Amino acid sequence: MTAPVFTFTQGHAPVLVTLPHAGTELAPGMAERMTEYGRQLPDTDWYMERLYSCAPDLGVGVLRANYSRYVIDLNRGPDDAVLYPGRPKTGLVPELSFDGSAIYEPGQAPDTAEIEDRRRHYWQPYHDAVAAELARLKAQWGWAILWDGHSIKTEVPRLFDGALPDLNFGTNDGASCAGSLITPVVETAAQEKEFSHVLNGRFKGGYTTRHYGQPEQNIHTIQLEKAQHIYLAHEAAPWPIDEAKTRKVSAVLAKLLDQAARWRP
Repeated sequence: MTAPVFTFTQGHAPVLVTLPHAGTELAPGMAERMTEYGRQLPDTDWYMERLYSCAPDLGVGVLRANYSRYVIDLNRGPDDAVLYPGRPKTGLVPELSFDGSAIYEPGQAPDTAEIEDRRRHYWQPYHDAVAAELARLKAQWGWAILWDGHSIKTEVPRLFDGALPDLNFGTNDGASCAGSLITPVVETAAQEKEFSHVLNGRFKGGYTTRHYGQPEQNIHTIQLEKAQHIYLAHEAAPWPIDEAKTRKVSAVLAKLLDQAARWRP
């Protein structure tokens, strides 16, 4: 029996948390075509549901993807457009891991027809659900906020130079959300002296942030990319969670989400 494309817990606050890269399920027959390294799913956003366990208590809905980003990347557009010109492209259906290692055995990467099938089966239902929930929240509140939750290894030389700040906020250089929303959120992060942060640094927001963020239509989006060292015991297989670190990060996320939920246009 195959897993559902996503798991959704509806909230009553005007905020929806999306977790597009938290899943580890694979499409039928996919594992047998992958390299041993690829089957480890090293580019997963590990334990996102644990970090955002604070959301239900705040009335914030959570939509978590159940399938790996190696099946299809839900934070890339269906046209597979480049998000960051001049940087390696990770792709709608990636063939290489972030460090450049092959995901598939030679000759086993999906062809155009398979990619389209994955788009219809996994990508479209997820984004239909995102759009529907944002429309519901906007109808109820008059506005809606999408918070796109991510994490990544602190250092990935192929994708960016040096080490990432701990908390990386992205609003597509201010185009995806009102300044009156992101400013107090970032100010709240700045009060957490244990964690560094940046706004619109290396990660300005992917397809989700750029596509759904329409402040003029009262739909606002924020991406938060977290460096994984702030909650993992170490950033290598099997990517063990550090419970004490995770509690601290989740407490910070609760403050940030609460700030977003209390915002009024």
